[in-house]
Amino acid sequence: MTENTTVLHDMPRETELLSGAEARPLSFEMAAATPETKRDLRSRTLDDQLSLIGSLASAAALDWVLYDRLLPFSGVFGFVVSWFALFLVLYAVVTGLRHGRAQIVDRVMAAVVHAAAIIVGGTLALVVVSTVVQGIPALAHLNFFVSDLSHAGPLDPLTVGGVLHAVVGTLIEVAITVVITLPLGVLTAVFLNEVGGRLATFVRTVVEAMTALPDVVAGLFVYIVLLVALGLPASGFAAAIALAITMLPITARAAEVVLRVVPGGLREAGLALGSSQWRTVWHVVLPTARAGLATALILGVARGIGETAPVLLTSTYSTYLNANPVSGPMVSLPFFVYEMALQPEQVQVQRAFGGATVLLVLVVLLFVAARALARGRGGRR
Repeated sequence: MTENTTVLHDMPRETELLSGAEARPLSFEMAAATPETKRDLRSRTLDDQLSLIGSLASAAALDWVLYDRLLPFSGVFGFVVSWFALFLVLYAVVTGLRHGRAQIVDRVMAAVVHAAAIIVGGTLALVVVSTVVQGIPALAHLNFFVSDLSHAGPLDPLTVGGVLHAVVGTLIEVAITVVITLPLGVLTAVFLNEVGGRLATFVRTVVEAMTALPDVVAGLFVYIVLLVALGLPASGFAAAIALAITMLPITARAAEVVLRVVPGGLREAGLALGSSQWRTVWHVVLPTARAGLATALILGVARGIGETAPVLLTSTYSTYLNANPVSGPMVSLPFFVYEMALQPEQVQVQRAFGGATVLLVLVVLLFVAARALARGRGGRR
């Protein structure tokens, strides 16, 4: 009788333990079967768009009341800055009424990033548009492109004289600079990335330090070494050497970064086929990085083509066309713009803006040509 009672009393406990043991894995399975839901931070509903527009309008109205009416402040710049600050605060508050902390941070930072992009793009567009608009009076005359200033006086109208001598000088100097900079920059990048060693660390340090070298220092160096010590005359070649000093570290550093992006498996495959290291670099690594090397060259040209200080010290100003880079002064477009902008006459200032516009167009054409050559050769392969 006692044994039966004990068994009857123990059966529910065993059943409870069994049911609990079986229920726990079942609850884990149910939890694992429940799909995870991700928070959508990028979708924008109509309420979100209205919140953005309303925050902009409310911030503008509040800024007008506080900045322009109540507080003793004035000026467009301060008004815009305070407007943007008030917009961020209001936008965060309005977003917090419907969303959580993650959405608030995401949308406020998105507004900051978009504002930074608008500032940079707007500044660039303002510079380009203002330069072109002020240079249109000079660009409207054909003689501005096909003649020099040898027969034009400071008071002559825009129908006399042009910028041909500066365009030719710029093209010649940039061509000489590219001939010097491109092989040296690429070879330096190959040494830093493919050879390595202690010497490569030292060279990389020197290259990185030279990227911050002031342009006037390069011009002074060339002036002292070539013009004073060796007695060479001021010429386009001396100006090209000074520009090469400023372009070389940028081209070499950018080319090294490009070569690092080339997959190591391509090098290993070339070596596994029995090729030597230099043949692998020449036939595999460099062709693969051709487009990136063109970008590195573009960055270097962009640095050198607009420099004035090195040309000012190594090649004196002239008003006539000189296509000989080793004899006589050779003016470039930045030097031409600098000299024209210093003149008090309005016609000379218009010539300066016209020359600046031609320089912008020339830079764009050089960039497009470099890209087209790099992609064209890559496509034929």
